Amino acid sequence: MDSVDLNVLRSVLEWRRAGRRVVLFTVVQTWGTAPRPPGAMLALREDGVVIGSVSGGCVEDDLIARLHDGRIPADGPPVQLITYGVTREEAARFGLPCGGTLRLTEERVGDPYWVAQLLERCEAHEIVARELTVASGNVVLTPASKTDALVFDGQVLRAIYGPRWRLLLIGAGQLSRYVAEMARLLDFEVLICDPRKEFVYGWEEQHGRFVSGMPDEAVLSIQTDERTAIVALTHDPRLDDMALLTALDSKAFYVGALGSRVNSQKRRDNLAQLGLSAEAIERLHGPIGLHIGSHTPAEIALSLLAEIVAIKNGVELRQKKPL
Repeated sequence: MDSVDLNVLRSVLEWRRAGRRVVLFTVVQTWGTAPRPPGAMLALREDGVVIGSVSGGCVEDDLIARLHDGRIPADGPPVQLITYGVTREEAARFGLPCGGTLRLTEERVGDPYWVAQLLERCEAHEIVARELTVASGNVVLTPASKTDALVFDGQVLRAIYGPRWRLLLIGAGQLSRYVAEMARLLDFEVLICDPRKEFVYGWEEQHGRFVSGMPDEAVLSIQTDERTAIVALTHDPRLDDMALLTALDSKAFYVGALGSRVNSQKRRDNLAQLGLSAEAIERLHGPIGLHIGSHTPAEIALSLLAEIVAIKNGVELRQKKPL
């Protein structure tokens, strides 16, 4: 459910609509240590152009060579399985560490309707399962949940796709600019809410999308879900606390607010006086970020995003500052 692979599918859709032949490779099984996890994708266009990755690079080179030397004929079967790294010698040749083995589906993409539908559902923040039957090449899309994982039984591949992770920033000040730039490099969809018109200057569309209204309204209007992080960065409790009151009762996987340990405790006390439950307040991250001795805006942004990514990936936090 990596949104990077959605970019692969966007290219597949563009190429097929332009009439170009496309072969889609998906990692379905790994043994030992493999560079890319099951579900990773690579699309190969008829002229050898690629997007995505299934290994550290050597397998990609071989896939391109397979296309050019005729091992991927245009009239081949709709889907077939290929395996790399069966022997230690082959694993070393293809850069697979520790004797790893990698199995891929090699899928000729015909009608791209399913690609368009999958992307449309992910844009609507749905989690979708793609079921590919190896024998026929038929694709069926079905609803899925965030706990589902890729399954391959040798005959049917069931891969899971979901929307991009989102980061809503409350405040458009200097720190938010660093956070937005780094978050986009990490493939987050960046949203910004700041009703103070004085702070809007200099924000370009490529850094994030502005959400109108007050902070609490923004949290509601974006339909906050389990793939959304919300961080209050204005240092103004009149704005930050408005967002937090709504965000801490939402499904957001991360809610944080800028501030020192003393101010973070004052904020918790204030939220309790405003009627927020102790359970909801417990979800608040503050001070934000991992402890890396950060002082500059760029360092604070780095520590914040390191914490958000760790929580997104289910990693236990070990470098938090004591409250």
